Amino acid sequence: MELAELTLCLLLSSLAIFGVSSWDQEIMALQEADHIDGLPTQPPVQFKQYSGYVTVDETYGKALFYWFFEATNNPEEKPLLLWLNGGPGCSSIGFGEAQELGPFLLQIYCSWIPRRELGFHILTQVQLQQEIPPQNWFKRFPQYKSREFYIAGESYAGHYVPQLAKVIFDENQNSTKDTYINLKGFLIGNALMDNEADLNGMIDYAWGHALLSDGDYNAIKQNCDFSQKNFFTKECADAFSKYNALYGLIDMYSLYSPTCPLPRPFANAKSLMSTHSLSSTIDILRQIPAGYDPCLMNHATDYFTRPDVQEALHANVTKIPRPWKLCNSDINSRWNDSASTILPVIKKLRDGGIRVWVFSGDTDGRVPVTSTRYTLNKLGLKIIEDWTPWYNHREVGGWTITYEGLTFVTIRGAGHQVPTHAPKRALQLVKHFLANKKLPSAAF
Repeated sequence: MELAELTLCLLLSSLAIFGVSSWDQEIMALQEADHIDGLPTQPPVQFKQYSGYVTVDETYGKALFYWFFEATNNPEEKPLLLWLNGGPGCSSIGFGEAQELGPFLLQIYCSWIPRRELGFHILTQVQLQQEIPPQNWFKRFPQYKSREFYIAGESYAGHYVPQLAKVIFDENQNSTKDTYINLKGFLIGNALMDNEADLNGMIDYAWGHALLSDGDYNAIKQNCDFSQKNFFTKECADAFSKYNALYGLIDMYSLYSPTCPLPRPFANAKSLMSTHSLSSTIDILRQIPAGYDPCLMNHATDYFTRPDVQEALHANVTKIPRPWKLCNSDINSRWNDSASTILPVIKKLRDGGIRVWVFSGDTDGRVPVTSTRYTLNKLGLKIIEDWTPWYNHREVGGWTITYEGLTFVTIRGAGHQVPTHAPKRALQLVKHFLANKKLPSAAF
């Protein structure tokens, strides 16, 4: 993308003020307290951004962190999109904002805050508490209350995006004008949705991509009955160990991408320059012009651990003296009420008229396209338009199939974090999702 286009992705216009007298002074004060003046090392921008905490359970002192970017051109007319990352326990800031959607990325090909499309609201972790998190956010930003509202996410967000949508959908049935949320649809990618289909798809995908030998594949199939809740017997564990070992050699989340030579940030990795030789650093930087930096997780961890960054974001207000982490292992290990399938929730929302789009980067080994296809087949939906290519300009962007009330899209050459690996195609996807328009079936 040319420099002028990159600049337009970064330089966003600010929200028009509709008259101070019509706004409650207390609400304006809350918004101003969350306004971000600027971040350390941030380039100059012409848009407003806000971040802070939204209470979800006052009794127990539970709150969620959000980061909101205003839309460009006519923001008063744009929908709102909430993005959530997976885990459970992983940060939508460290993954979604810093590595995928922008507007601030190490390499910004296309932000998901384009000139004409949407507002943006990010939460670092979703928990379905006594109060609906978006409801409390709208109390702080009531000027957005009537906007069309969409939820999107990836990975384990395949569970809590539909779950959050269901809570809103159910609450809307008995809501008042003040509590109604204008939920229109959700978009989930490389999403965990059904344990049996997900696990079978992982193994079949690995074998189909020449990662597993016939013998190891057959051993897993013979010893692991993924339809059972307690499938992980000793025999299954022994067979599965071969599968785990192969992904110690390559990047499970993007099969054909280079791997990062730095320690994974979950092990409290230090900065790039301080922990590795100059030659290692040069090796990493040489990979960046190709369109992908395999050490993005490390860079995000370094940046968000900085006290000046946390202060600018109004984060860590209790001054917890420990490094910021991309994923919280405590949340992950204690998450013991995960549903084995989320398909009944998806079916209910689809039947209720909520727009449902599912997408899949086709080089992801963790939640591969095979798993998603197996999962969607379980819904038994009527096919409206069968498997067809879609285009991003002159290139095939992937394939799509339209079911009754649900659209599935693959993104060619993208890994688990689709916007990281295929930013232009990801941006085209979200534009068409919001407009509820079919992706182009011919080059343009």
